[in-house]
Amino acid sequence: MGLVTVGTWTITALAGLYLLYLWLSGGGMRRAKVTRFPATLVFSHPTLAVSALVCWIAGLLTGSRVLAWVAFGGLAVAALLGFAMFTRWLGAGRHEKDGPGFPLLAVTLHGVAGVTTFVLVFLAASTARIF
Repeated sequence: MGLVTVGTWTITALAGLYLLYLWLSGGGMRRAKVTRFPATLVFSHPTLAVSALVCWIAGLLTGSRVLAWVAFGGLAVAALLGFAMFTRWLGAGRHEKDGPGFPLLAVTLHGVAGVTTFVLVFLAASTARIF
């Protein structure tokens, strides 16, 4: 289950990287101070998720339950930040003045893969035999 989780995490990260690219190329850093997606939120989400992935891989290599739970904790915080961005994205349709937003398919793929990863990490960290 540990390697399947790494696979879903990789899919999630690739879709997220694409969304980050779209945000940056669309002028995400050049917008006014009050934006739909503040830079702190946008960069904290992947930073936490990647840090949790590093803990997860270290847990895979060492068999450490502690690292598995640390990875789950980091992923849980990253998921909350992601949910905050998702709710802001949902509300953007009413205020959108700067062109098209994010593609629905990419957001959906990132979200579904992220939720799948979250569940797999929880299940793997919860079991007596982690990996």
